[in-house]
Amino acid sequence: MDAQSVKNTATAENKGYDAGKKISGIKRHLAVDMNGFPQAIHITRANVSDRDGASAMIALHANDLRYVRNVLVDGGYSGVNFKLDVMNNLQATVQVAKRNELHKFEVLPQRWLVERSFSWIEKCRRLWKNCERQLHTSATMMTLAFMSVLLRRF
Repeated sequence: MDAQSVKNTATAENKGYDAGKKISGIKRHLAVDMNGFPQAIHITRANVSDRDGASAMIALHANDLRYVRNVLVDGGYSGVNFKLDVMNNLQATVQVAKRNELHKFEVLPQRWLVERSFSWIEKCRRLWKNCERQLHTSATMMTLAFMSVLLRRF
């Protein structure tokens, strides 16, 4: 599970400011399986934190994620409230990969699955920036991009 902040174009209506990345736009929250294909997509304004957006995504897609037993996240998702949300909605454990706790560089292959999924959809011209006026249209465009990736694979 991870989130990506995306800049808006002039035509986009919904936007917020992500102070951490200094981006005015939207935030894409994505939960993927071990193959990198999406299990849940949620779009918010960029001012929504990663934890809050992921908690909302889990609450909205709890039925789709009912078989999840372990959630892999980065350090932005640490906190007791997020773990409780995951436990209450999914009955799953949360595994946080914090880079500052590692004493040497170590590649964590599972953590790169969601980053690889974000790079797949960045190849779609319409998704490199947010051009959509409504948030649900952005989610639909992400779904279509992943369908295109899936069809090319098989």
